[in-house]
Amino acid sequence: MVWQQKVLILFVTVLVGAVVIACAFLVRPEYQVSSVLRPAAINELDALNRSEIYQLPPGEALIKVGASLESYETRLGFFRANQKLFSKFERPGRTLEQSFEEFNYNSIKLVIPDAKKSGSLSEYIKLEMNYPEGIDGVAILNGFVQYAIASQRQQITADMEVIVKNRLSELAGRLDAARSNYDTDKAARIATLSEADDLKRAQLQDELKALRAQLKTQRGDRVAQLNEAIGIARSLGIQKPATPSSLGEAGSRGSQQVMRTEVNNQQIPLYFMGVDALLAERAALLQRKSDDFAEARIGQIAKELQLLLANREVEILKLRKNEDLFLSGVQPLRAEEVRLRNLNVDMSGLKLVTIDREAIEPLGAVKPKKVLFIIIGLVFGLMLGLVVAFVRGTVQNRREGGLDAALLPRSSSFAKKNLLASVDGK
Repeated sequence: MVWQQKVLILFVTVLVGAVVIACAFLVRPEYQVSSVLRPAAINELDALNRSEIYQLPPGEALIKVGASLESYETRLGFFRANQKLFSKFERPGRTLEQSFEEFNYNSIKLVIPDAKKSGSLSEYIKLEMNYPEGIDGVAILNGFVQYAIASQRQQITADMEVIVKNRLSELAGRLDAARSNYDTDKAARIATLSEADDLKRAQLQDELKALRAQLKTQRGDRVAQLNEAIGIARSLGIQKPATPSSLGEAGSRGSQQVMRTEVNNQQIPLYFMGVDALLAERAALLQRKSDDFAEARIGQIAKELQLLLANREVEILKLRKNEDLFLSGVQPLRAEEVRLRNLNVDMSGLKLVTIDREAIEPLGAVKPKKVLFIIIGLVFGLMLGLVVAFVRGTVQNRREGGLDAALLPRSSSFAKKNLLASVDGK
């Protein structure tokens, strides 16, 4: 039954195949390009890592670039900076962001393989882009990769500048703290020295005053002793210096002159000096205006007071001009400050990743697959033709069966009439 309708089957198959083939050739072709990024060599990031400011291993740099490639902000920035490349995505009545959404949602895909599942020997990032005919996908993808790398490089440069600035501010703060401590120590040292001088000066002045009072008292006591001795010497008639033995023999021997030597460990009373000597000493004491020469310590005190008029250490401390030279423990801070100010890392030539494969013009479209479309269309047309032929044959059979059933009663009644007529004729 189906074979009898082979023409119908062939017709349906050809018709469906023609429609599918037309669709395959009328659908706008879609192409695909890809780019592969791998970690940069260690020496490419050596200058940055040696700066001791920003540590960036190659694997981490690749992750940062991958995050930049996936960033909505980076993609929108590239879209805005290269609107000529995306003119085909623009539609009347659409905003720039809406046109970008179409591109961002349907076009670019970031592929990060799982090393455990794929068995890859090294890390890499793959970026795929699907685009319709008439768009320069190669320029878009390669430009986007370069834009993302440059964007990440600028971000690292900005981070470096902020870190260096913060560290310089921290060093400046620590140096200011060291200067403040130095000023405090210096002021405390000057105060300590001045206080010590004031204390020493006051002690010496007190000692000088006490010594002068002591000498004055001693002079008064000496005058009193001399007055008493003068009275005794006058009563004894001792006009000139004498000794106890000479005084005893003066009245017994008359004019006999005798020279004696007397050894005595007893102190001879003062009146034996005689009235003349005692009066002379008293007169000298009464005429004395100062007793300072009588005590050697007074001269030494005057010397020490003179030295205390000026503290040379305090003067030197106050005359210091470049006080930063005397700060203690700041040499490492200054060295670090100089190092940071002279830090010269060429960020413009910093290679964050290695572009293992750039996007190139594809050999053919990935969509639609025309051969597959044609095969599927022919198979579907054949199946549809078979179904149509089967349905048509079934319908025809049912109609024929109904017609036979309607004709059968009429033929049987006609046969009966013929049979009766033949019987009657006999």
